[in-house]
Order: sequence, then structure tokens, then C-alpha cells
Amino acid sequence: MTAILEVDALERRFDVSAPWLNRVIERKPRRTLRAVDGVDFTIERGQTLALVGESGCGKSTIARLVTGLHSPSGGSITFHGDRDRMQMIFQDPYASLNPRWRVGRIVAEPLRTLRPDTPDSMVSARVDELLRTVGLSPSDASKFPHEFSGGQRQRISIARALAGEPEFLVCDEPTSALDVSVQAQVLNLMKRLQREMGLSYLFISHDLSVVRHMADVIAVMYLGRIVEIQPTADLFANPLHPYTRLLLETIPDLEAPKRDRAPMGGEVPSPVSPPSGCSFHPRCPLAFDRCKAERPLRRAEVHDRRVACFACEEKAHV
Repeated sequence: MTAILEVDALERRFDVSAPWLNRVIERKPRRTLRAVDGVDFTIERGQTLALVGESGCGKSTIARLVTGLHSPSGGSITFHGDRDRMQMIFQDPYASLNPRWRVGRIVAEPLRTLRPDTPDSMVSARVDELLRTVGLSPSDASKFPHEFSGGQRQRISIARALAGEPEFLVCDEPTSALDVSVQAQVLNLMKRLQREMGLSYLFISHDLSVVRHMADVIAVMYLGRIVEIQPTADLFANPLHPYTRLLLETIPDLEAPKRDRAPMGGEVPSPVSPPSGCSFHPRCPLAFDRCKAERPLRRAEVHDRRVACFACEEKAHV
């Protein structure tokens, strides 16, 4: 397999300082939020890599960096393809569609933007084809977004993304606003489209049950960093990082609904003033002195660079 996207040492910082006059009067320094802090991963062609983690860990910021909506503060993003063939599916199907446009115009927008010389008859035929592809009717092209359910609106969003003939899709929580039964329908549609069109996905989610169904590889994020990255089956069978294990404990188990589960302690620290060393150490049951002083890295000799954790490193060397 060949890589379609390579991300190396990616950083994104935001200035969250108070206004200049307030800082002068109150004698406060500038404050910087490190939303993404040295992230690296590779996505192969035809593969789905999922980024998972709690809200505020930097997942959506990475999605915006990859698509060019934000500029990196450091590191690099290398896309091995035509940037015009990268599209994004947004989280909220209610907010991401223009309520004043008919569906046909919404779906045709990328085609008219990227290929403005396309005759109207071909655009119309392509819109009809795309609506059928996502399970809607060509007659829906004349309707407005408010006439559809949430799941149908997300299908319209997918049709719009496909209009640009993408090879790579960034999916930012594409089913989190939908009912569970509708989620399954949309996810199955995305899996089918991936098989038929050879698509590659960067899939953003906080729901491990969803990414278990969708992803080939899962990268677990905590406070702007990737703490573990593994093939999906390996991660569920043998989670390495304590944070990953705690996340997996939150998934309901029908076979053992009353099993003893250790609650995840503490609050997520502020990314403006993160803890020293390993950012997870205030909540980690395995933390020791080194975790408070040093930042762990995903090292080649520790589970093939799959995990950034000193406890795992010591266990691997035993």
C-alpha cells in the first residue's frame, strides 16, 4: 500500500490572551493554547484512520488543519494527491447545508466550482446520479434541506462531498448528531462507498463503538497528543495506554452489563496550562515520578512506536 496522507510533528497553537490593555493593566502575560502538540500519523490509500478522544483533545483541529481551514504552527502535512480531490463531511447536517438553497444546487456546488465549464445538462445528470448513490431520489433535488430528516441531510452532505470526485474524505464526527439506528445506516453507506470508489478516510469521533465498525487503524488522542496508535483489532484486544483502557471501559457490554468498571478520575486539564511531563499523569492509575517530569514519546523499541507511556516502556523492557 502507498500513503495518501502523511502528518509529521504537526502543531497548532492559538493565542488566547486577554486584550492588550487588560494585560497591561492587570500585568498578565500572553497565553497560548496548544490544540495540537506534535502529532504524526500516516493514512494509506483505501484505509480509514480514526482519531478518538474526549472533547477538546484536538481532533477537530486536526481535521481543519488537514483540509487547509487552519494553517499549522509547526510540522508538516503531505497529501499525495490532488488537493481538489480532498473533501470534508461536517458534524452537523443541520448547520452545514445552506437552508436557502435547494438540494440540487447544494450537491452541484463543488462540481460548478471545480469544473465551471461543465454544461448544465451534465451537472443535472450528475446530481441525479449522486442522489441515487446515497439512497435518495432525483426528485429530492428540488426540495430544501428543512424537508429532510437528520440522516437524509447527512446523505445530502455525502453526495455534495462526492460531487468533487474525491479520493480522500475528512469526516468530522459525521454521525454524532444522529439517532443510533440512523448512525448505522450512514456508516454502512460510507463503508459501501469506500469499497466501491476506493476512498480513504480520516474519521474523527469520540465514540469507540463507531470507530470499531469504521476504522482500520485507531489513533487515541489526549490533550493534543497521540498517546496510542494501533490497528483496530489489536487496540480492542490489547489496549496499551492507560487512557485507552479507561476509554474502552466506558463502552457498554451486553454480556457483562454489571461488570466492575474503574471510573475515569479527574477532569481533563486545561490545554492552556497542561501538566508537566505526561499530560495524562494526574488521572493515570499507573503514574510515577518520571511521568511528572518527562514527556513520553512513541519509541521504536516500545511496541513498534504504538504507545507513548513510561509504564508501558518499563513493562516492555522487563
